[in-house]
Amino acid sequence: MSNDDFKRVESHHCPMSACAAPAGSPCRTGKGKVAIQYHTARFRLVSQLAKVLSVPTPAVRKPGSVWTELPRPASTGTAPVGHVRLGYARASTARQSLDAQLDSLTEAGVTRIFAEKISTRATRCPELEAAVKLAGEIRSSGVAVTLVVHEHKRLGRGIELAMLAEELKASDVGLEFLTGELRGSHDSSGIVFTVLAAMSGMEREYIRDRTLEGHESARKRGKTIGGASVTDEDMLSMALHLRDQEMSLRDIAKRLVITTGTKKGQHPSPATIMRMLREHDEQAAAAASA
Repeated sequence: MSNDDFKRVESHHCPMSACAAPAGSPCRTGKGKVAIQYHTARFRLVSQLAKVLSVPTPAVRKPGSVWTELPRPASTGTAPVGHVRLGYARASTARQSLDAQLDSLTEAGVTRIFAEKISTRATRCPELEAAVKLAGEIRSSGVAVTLVVHEHKRLGRGIELAMLAEELKASDVGLEFLTGELRGSHDSSGIVFTVLAAMSGMEREYIRDRTLEGHESARKRGKTIGGASVTDEDMLSMALHLRDQEMSLRDIAKRLVITTGTKKGQHPSPATIMRMLREHDEQAAAAASA
């Protein structure tokens, strides 16, 4: 990392709905303060920082002070020059043919096609990631970009599609589906992106509630959920700090390291972090009401 990494991060709007800091400004917390570090979803929009664990907010941005919007970069909001159409095609198995998708994308006039055969259960789609990365880089140069796909299901389902839409929206990249229920071109500020973002939030809440209900049911039956022994006071303190920065459980878990036991040196699971924070909150509430 270099001293001016924060400038590259701030060249993008923050995609975190609770932050939504515009380009040119540091991230903010839910309490209206300048965040101590930039939100993970934001600095990952910079290809050079995609694998960096964190990007701290520099002293010049006065972390911890009251957040105020700073002047936006001159390039922000200017009319794009030119238009590039990138295509993406995917088949779920090696036996399936990509020919129909490739033909339709070619007829749609895309500039470059990214294609792969990969299971819907895969956690990563390298060619899709490459397409999104290139789209963001082209858009940051001032050229309008549209990612063209045969059908929205080729991009994934449910929360996967919603999270992708959030990333494209943050980069101001449009979407076009050649067939299916969402057929047509969609601007990053349009209703489709809004709906997909809302769907992502609802899916996350559903997963969280379902997990909490399962843990509570197990606790009532006298069962313990594995992982409690890997936590300690130092881990709790850091987790509370990161939660104040509105980081997700998954990102918090990636920042913490188990210091004892058979799992020493590994990261705790998001479920372990959730349980640790919940138990802390319950204890704090009980103490306050005593």
